[in-house]
Amino acid sequence: MREDVLHCDANNFYASVEMVKDPSLRGKNIAVCGDPEKRHGIVLAKSEGAKARGVKTGQTIREALALCPDLSILPPDFPSYVKYSKALFEIYTSYTDRVESFGLDECWLDVSGSHTLFGSSEHIAEEIRRRAREELGITLSVGISFTKVFAKLGSDYKKPDAQTLISRENYKTIAWDLPVEDILMVGAGSSRFFKTVGIRTIGDLAQADEKLLSAHLGALGLTLKRWANGEEDDSVKLYYETRRPESVGNGSTAAHDLKSREECAELITAMAERVATRLRKHGLYAGGVHLTIKFNTLKSVGKQKILAYPIASTTDLKDESLTLLDQLWHEGDQPIRAITVTAIRLVENGEYVPTSLFGEDEQSQKRTRLEKSIDGIREKFGYGAITRGSLLKNGENVEFDEKAKPFKKQ
Repeated sequence: MREDVLHCDANNFYASVEMVKDPSLRGKNIAVCGDPEKRHGIVLAKSEGAKARGVKTGQTIREALALCPDLSILPPDFPSYVKYSKALFEIYTSYTDRVESFGLDECWLDVSGSHTLFGSSEHIAEEIRRRAREELGITLSVGISFTKVFAKLGSDYKKPDAQTLISRENYKTIAWDLPVEDILMVGAGSSRFFKTVGIRTIGDLAQADEKLLSAHLGALGLTLKRWANGEEDDSVKLYYETRRPESVGNGSTAAHDLKSREECAELITAMAERVATRLRKHGLYAGGVHLTIKFNTLKSVGKQKILAYPIASTTDLKDESLTLLDQLWHEGDQPIRAITVTAIRLVENGEYVPTSLFGEDEQSQKRTRLEKSIDGIREKFGYGAITRGSLLKNGENVEFDEKAKPFKKQ
């Protein structure tokens, strides 16, 4: 069996696009940051030079400038990032139809059916890197392996503009020496546990006691051990297999009965954030919002609203849901036990056409673009890397119930 899974990672993608747009930035220390005019916000991407000076994604602008005083701060240009991402995926899909996105700048490819036309996996990786560099001015790091997890480890192994083969013969030599935090799905909680029991490397994880892993991490612990041993069998999805959900929703039962609008607003915000994140993940916008509330008597009522323009930001979903809440319930009414926020009448990004004459949908689009940048941070650092202050107010953990209807082909 061959190593036919590639993981392609565009190096410093946002910063690289900015340097393609403006070649005078090449060789300079640059960072793409949120809200640079106000001198606050966080680093979304940085150049290799800035990285060498210690600038990291997720730092505040103040922290980044302390490390690199000559840092050039640039605002994000999301339309350009989407444009270059689409161009990269056009290159990928010219070699195989099995291309699975992992964000704007990362994806997996299965090239098992491509060797007759294009050569070995290593040759395909070299060609993809060459084309990205020559046609788009973007460099890639590519991992080549027999599992998706090891392929991603390979793309992270050498940067920038490099490729690494992690094979069935060498994975113990390469992958097992890497920190356990490098493997997919190891978050802050599992990392702390691994440190307490002396699991430092992926090799340590591969040989860890299954009972210990299961007792502390449940099914995730056993999954991580299988991945560390190269036993993952998740296939790369078809790029053109587009599926659209009929609706996307999240519901939660509150830890205690809700009696004030403020309490309801906090739970609605949490639900709206989850729904908005899932919408953006699938490139969807909500043409309507449905709110369901369940009283402590277990009776449920709901109401929906069709919107003047599609939305995909937490703020917009929250505001529309609160409007519906005010129509369904007032303080002093029966206490609320659970709330569900559902996005309905979904449209894809390409189907969205601005309609407002007063700029409301333009502001909505700005909010959505900002939250997409946050999505990228969370993909790399975990969902808890950025949390709304309103959700931290009570210090409570909210348990979510996914309410999206099954996907269906359109």
